[in-house]
Amino acid sequence: MTIPYNQAFISSIDAGNRKIKVFTSAGNIDKDTVESFGDEWSTFHTFNEDEIHNAGDNYFDILPKGFLTKSSLALDVGCGTGRWTYYLADKVGSVECIDPSKAVLAASKLLASKDNIRISQASVDNIPFEDNSFDLVFSLGVLHHVPDTKAAVKKCAEKVKPGGYLLLYLYYNLENRGLLFKTLFYLSNSLRWCISKLPSVLKNIVCDVLAVLIYMPFVLVARFLVAIHVSASVIAKIPLSWYADKSFNIIRNDSLDRFGTPLEQRFSKAEITHMLEHAGCNNIVFADNAPFWRAIAQKK
Repeated sequence: MTIPYNQAFISSIDAGNRKIKVFTSAGNIDKDTVESFGDEWSTFHTFNEDEIHNAGDNYFDILPKGFLTKSSLALDVGCGTGRWTYYLADKVGSVECIDPSKAVLAASKLLASKDNIRISQASVDNIPFEDNSFDLVFSLGVLHHVPDTKAAVKKCAEKVKPGGYLLLYLYYNLENRGLLFKTLFYLSNSLRWCISKLPSVLKNIVCDVLAVLIYMPFVLVARFLVAIHVSASVIAKIPLSWYADKSFNIIRNDSLDRFGTPLEQRFSKAEITHMLEHAGCNNIVFADNAPFWRAIAQKK
């Protein structure tokens, strides 16, 4: 059920268990950020079933019930290690995965047991499939790392069939948070500006330290409050409480993602709504729980 490419590939990569076609990745990318994510996913390329399904449930929970079937065709834009494709693969007919970085090698390993997926090295500005091809296009935690997010959202929407869905996760601008939360964020963002410029090995070490010193104190408080049955609405006010049920592997990974990425943008609900409407989508629904903002929209 693979979808034909609509352009010629320029080379291929031997990933051991498959040949990965390489397409031009010029255009709407930040080369330093692509290289950084290639390094990140080379480091964090192993996730167990519980980690994948626990996290996947948090991201795909706003899909319309019963929408996906064994005949559905999906596209993962910015697949990284392929963990979201892994989560989805058994629920659909096939998944096409694209990423502009060397993360495609990590994805090939994680997805080795899935025979209904295909991995291609390509960017959001040059998706190698015809428009109106997919029932679901999803891009989770990716498009806020490209220079022109609005243009990238439009490129993704072009590949969705009329009546199909586009699922996005874009970093929020903290519009629903208080002054203390925002202050902590801006302090951490100044760290990101410095850490993201470090060499890869040193960056990994520093981000591991930050996972212990910054993430874990909040996580442990949240876990304690969960254990004593404090209201979820109270726990949600604690920074990083979303990680209360996540493994330390996920926390380390997200620490590197948060502090090690050169380019990061953040958006309000209104801005994301405008992007989706500009891309030809309607019936936009935002998740009301973390991580923010997750949105699902239907192509007109």
